Amino acid sequence: MRGRMELFEAIRRDARREGLSIRELARRHQVHRRTVRQALKAPTPPPRKAPPVRAGLALEEFKPVIDAILAADLQAPRKQRHTARRIWQRLVTEHGAQVSEATVYRYVRRCKAELGLGGVEVAVVQEHAPGVDAEVDFGEFFAVVAGTMTKCQLFVLRLSGSGKAVHVAFTSAGQEAFLEGHVRAFEALGGVPERIKYDNLKSAVVRVLQGRGRQEADRFLELRSHYGFDSFFCRPGLEGAHEKGGVEGEIGRFRRRHLVPVPEVESVTELNALLARAGHLDDARHLPGRAHPIGAEFAEEQPALQALPPAAFEAGITLFPRVDRHARITVRCHQYSVPARLVGRQVRVLLRAHEVLVYAAAPGAAGSSARVEVAHHERSPRKHGMTLVLDHYLEVLARKPGALPGATALAQARRSGAFTSAHEAFWAAARAALGDADGTRELVEVLLLHRHLRAEHVVAGLLAATSVGAVRADVVAVEARRIAQNTTAADLAAALDAGLGQPAVVDLSERVVVRLTERRLSDPAAVIAGLPADTRPLPSVAHYDELLRLRRAHPDPTGPTPASATTEGQVS
Repeated sequence: MRGRMELFEAIRRDARREGLSIRELARRHQVHRRTVRQALKAPTPPPRKAPPVRAGLALEEFKPVIDAILAADLQAPRKQRHTARRIWQRLVTEHGAQVSEATVYRYVRRCKAELGLGGVEVAVVQEHAPGVDAEVDFGEFFAVVAGTMTKCQLFVLRLSGSGKAVHVAFTSAGQEAFLEGHVRAFEALGGVPERIKYDNLKSAVVRVLQGRGRQEADRFLELRSHYGFDSFFCRPGLEGAHEKGGVEGEIGRFRRRHLVPVPEVESVTELNALLARAGHLDDARHLPGRAHPIGAEFAEEQPALQALPPAAFEAGITLFPRVDRHARITVRCHQYSVPARLVGRQVRVLLRAHEVLVYAAAPGAAGSSARVEVAHHERSPRKHGMTLVLDHYLEVLARKPGALPGATALAQARRSGAFTSAHEAFWAAARAALGDADGTRELVEVLLLHRHLRAEHVVAGLLAATSVGAVRADVVAVEARRIAQNTTAADLAAALDAGLGQPAVVDLSERVVVRLTERRLSDPAAVIAGLPADTRPLPSVAHYDELLRLRRAHPDPTGPTPASATTEGQVS
């Protein structure tokens, strides 16, 4: 079917070339003569006539009702206001109106436009001076971390002047991640903007007050005071999203550009390194309407930023959990182990975005203010899980050796590689030679060596001991200390690589492992001669003479009569 423009062009062409009459043109093109006259008069078809506006007499008596409903909606919640259909339903059911829904819809649309309801809000383009404004927000994304699909939070700080953005990945959007994101962003930018825009996230805002007023969180106020920037909070809900539209769009663009397909990494640290490389690639990107790339724009804006303060800001938050009977504390729905001696006590926890530090009073320290670090864990992204360190339970396992084979801490140590095949071989040999209980206690003594010696030295000592059939912890200690003093790091690594695969044939040194018990029995004189001189005074029994004098001064009345007293009585 031809359009009217093609029809007019064909009519005018036939009339020009063949000189046909209006009647002949109408017959050829099967149109009315009036259409032919319109085509010959002008090359453009005339616009169609608009339908006449009907008076809508059926709606006249209900217009005051509709006006009252819309006026009341000005004070009603945004999500509970009347739609045109709801108004039509109320007119039919409550007022018995005989009117179509389309008629009500047209009138309601005209009235809402006059009242400013349901219209599109106009945004005004803004100009941003260098170093003045920035925007912050969180966005969600998924990544495969150590083989597990993990929900991550993308912290983004974007400078409004140049468009330069810093991206940091966290496993939570808690206040500690919010604060650490600022610290990392300021360090990456080499300065601090004058004002930063936020939505009303709980990490910064405790309560939304009237208008732009906000009751801000204490830790956020500390961050602002430390770095010297001002905060600006957008209107709550979707109405304020456009007030920081730069960072909102940056989150979506960065996620689509650099996080598709889903990244696979071994740790959050590796993930953040990936994000940093992606940020450097974006420095070559041009923003719409800008003559220079983002990197060049930022180079001009960076000198306008405020200088960083000389002291670092501690982004962690402090908690005070209590240690349960299993030597665990619960931090953000995850349990972490602490030394067993702290069971039942309250400890201080410094919770950071990627680590958990536990502090307790130093043994023998006067006053509760003297605290030392007693545990250090990598923060786990899983909720309702456990992170246990075998070292925290060694004192208990020395008394309860039967609890070690099934201990969850041992299973986690095996999975992490801290409990190696050298430990397994020594434990099996010790249990075979000494029995399960004593053999396990020897293993516990070996594990205690890790507190004072490097792990590779202890493993090397285990390999040396098991190579000659020694199953005593003192042999492992002597060999580990000797290796630590006489073996270079390169030789030790090569020996460990060979020894962990074949512990029976490893040769860490030309010296032969000496069993201390055999040496003592073979030449006791030499052992005694090698001991240091004993400068202690000889023991004395003078204190016992004082006890005898006290007994003579206070004889026992119920005991036998002294011989001297009996003799004196006979003489008298």
